[in-house]
Amino acid sequence: MSERVHDIELPEEPQREMSFWDHLEELRSRLIWSLVGIAIGTAACAFFADTIVNKFLLAPAIHAIPPLKIQNLKPYGQLMLYMEIVFIAGAILSLPNTIYQFWKFVQPALYPNERKYVTSIVFFSSFFFLLGGSFGYFILIPNALSFFSGFGSSSIENIIDVQAYFGFITGMILACGVVFELPMLSFFLAKIGIINQQFLKKYRRHAVIVILLVAAAITPGPDVASQIMVAIPLYLLYEVSIIVVKVTRSKKNKKEEASE
Repeated sequence: MSERVHDIELPEEPQREMSFWDHLEELRSRLIWSLVGIAIGTAACAFFADTIVNKFLLAPAIHAIPPLKIQNLKPYGQLMLYMEIVFIAGAILSLPNTIYQFWKFVQPALYPNERKYVTSIVFFSSFFFLLGGSFGYFILIPNALSFFSGFGSSSIENIIDVQAYFGFITGMILACGVVFELPMLSFFLAKIGIINQQFLKKYRRHAVIVILLVAAAITPGPDVASQIMVAIPLYLLYEVSIIVVKVTRSKKNKKEEASE
């Protein structure tokens, strides 16, 4: 009898239950490390501020057809602009660390077999964000700026405020980065049992409508071609999410069956 008891595999359990104050202390620690990462990333980007502004962020305006002219309207405008750009660039550079700190905070609620996926989650979350940001920068923004610069009367010269221009560029990059996190969001929702592949397949038609609305929202202007260019990768990401959810749920079901 005793030998049979020892052969029984007990289900894996999360780490010890933490008190409310333990959670607060852990949250404080993770926030501090996240801010430290952002500070280091910001300091690193400060050395390349001119390159980031002149070679990276101003390039879409220079290569627009026709080119856009950028002007500064405030005495301290460029100083504040550089500080803002360096901070955003530092936050993007330190994104893997920020995601890692978030998952380390969540880790006590995970099962031992789930904690080994933290590194993969950090990698793919960062990858999809950078993929979305790259899509926005290399595809969406050039087409949008060319559309805006060529639209309207030829008697009106397009001279854009530098704050408005950089706000548009960074906003588009960040928005595309967040939208491209759809597979990772699906993975998380599948992990906690909110969605499955049948749910995503059932509402695929509804998802297409939502995707078109999102594409129209993040695409400036009424340019239908740009909206379609955004909608196609978003739909592909939705299909990828179905695969991710299917794999995630099947692994979870197998573990639940094994523990019974």
